[in-house]
Amino acid sequence: MTHEHTPFEEEDDRLRAENEFLKMKLMLEKGAKFGNMSDMSLPPEIENVFLNNIMEFEKQAEKQEYKKVEEQLDNPAHFKPVNEIPDAEIDQAWNELSVYLNDHGINLDACSPNVTSRELYRFTLEELFKEEMSIINMPGMMHCFIYDEFHPDPIYENSNKVEYHLFHDIFSNRELFFEIDYAEEGFTFNGKKYNKIAEYKSMINRFKSFFDDILLEKCKVDQCMILENTCEVAGYYVATAIAKDSTSYSGGFRVILTRNDLEYWNFSEISIEGFDPS
Repeated sequence: MTHEHTPFEEEDDRLRAENEFLKMKLMLEKGAKFGNMSDMSLPPEIENVFLNNIMEFEKQAEKQEYKKVEEQLDNPAHFKPVNEIPDAEIDQAWNELSVYLNDHGINLDACSPNVTSRELYRFTLEELFKEEMSIINMPGMMHCFIYDEFHPDPIYENSNKVEYHLFHDIFSNRELFFEIDYAEEGFTFNGKKYNKIAEYKSMINRFKSFFDDILLEKCKVDQCMILENTCEVAGYYVATAIAKDSTSYSGGFRVILTRNDLEYWNFSEISIEGFDPS
């Protein structure tokens, strides 16, 4: 008994053949790599849209054009200067400006919660409008800007770095990951000097290997102070390591970060109460 392909099946077969051709073209011309998706295959019509979007992006990127953000926005002149907007109206004004950006394929966001609507509005009109952006005209594509990349908030960033790159890294069941955040010239941990990261990393990973799971239950930054190229972050933490029995770790912490020549902040002095992995 033979099976006759329905029109839908024939279209799927045509799309699959086209998709294979597009992938081969991208691999040969652009060095693209496609993993084995056999266990999570996309419907051929969705994969076809995805591949054609990549092809169109690459085509436009070959003839890269740039223009100022305000030019991409058709040089708007109807937004009031920030100093003319009352505090009671600034949230609405920023919302309207943000929607206008989105309608023109541009998005501005901030990571730090300390950035206000007034500052985002000011930054957009006074700084972002003058920035250059690459022009890729594709349906639904957004050109995204992050406020913090222009005006970093070291208090927010260093507090996050201590919580996520230090404590969440130490008190987890994976091997130490964020070793790039430790000072290259050496650092101290609970009073001991480590000139190279390898010895410290080995000690922390050995501690991790004794447990089935390690959970950081709380990490609260109480203060973060910056003085020129030095930053001090202090607070307290609670963690639990689980093997046959549970072991609790808790106490205060104090972390000193120093800013290097590339403007990155690195851990140079770490003190964690109630924790001795050696």
